[in-house]
Amino acid sequence: MATYNGEKYIKEQLESILSQIGENDEVIISDDSSTDNTVEIIKAFSDNRIKIFENQKFKSPIFNFENALNNATGDIIVLSDQDDIWKANKIETIKKYMHNYDLVLSDADIIDEKGNILHKSFYKLNGSKNGFIKNIVKNSYLGCTMAFNKKILDKSLPFPKDLPMHDSWIGLIGEMYGKVYFIEDKLISYRRHGNNVSPTGEKSKYSLKQKLVFRLKLIKNLFLNW
Repeated sequence: MATYNGEKYIKEQLESILSQIGENDEVIISDDSSTDNTVEIIKAFSDNRIKIFENQKFKSPIFNFENALNNATGDIIVLSDQDDIWKANKIETIKKYMHNYDLVLSDADIIDEKGNILHKSFYKLNGSKNGFIKNIVKNSYLGCTMAFNKKILDKSLPFPKDLPMHDSWIGLIGEMYGKVYFIEDKLISYRRHGNNVSPTGEKSKYSLKQKLVFRLKLIKNLFLNW
């Protein structure tokens, strides 16, 4: 998890995570110098499974996530945003599929800041499906719904310095080097509240030119990674 000024929702999200992971699991949190009570709320859990790396100065959700990934030691890595809510069966369901696949992601319902459902299916709203070319054209890989193994992690790191977004990068690495599966179950409530770092699930703020530049950067870096 990468955090930055997430005090409003971080407690509810961590509760939904900690309630379903095992004693030997870990929650790696990289905090990008939050100026609110995010870090204090995290520390108040006093849970040995939480490992927080605070006072980071990336000023970037991409490289804040990279720092968290660099400190992860588990065999299965599950990405999480700071403001969503995991369904109670998320980890149990993911583990079933990770026996046969290198990267999996799930559907999600989309909620507002008060928890009201805005859309019942992110997949349907976004037109999500697998396929390398399809996901160059339009990304289906929503980071907070993704899990992957060490093979995909090792292929994904380090992140290219001009990476437009980490989730599409990891998803396409999964398409290139592993077996990917789209789980139909909705395993998180994906919160959109107007202050999200990424515009996913909302009208994009980027121009056509910016979108093309993003895709060209992805293609270039995937070629260099080959």
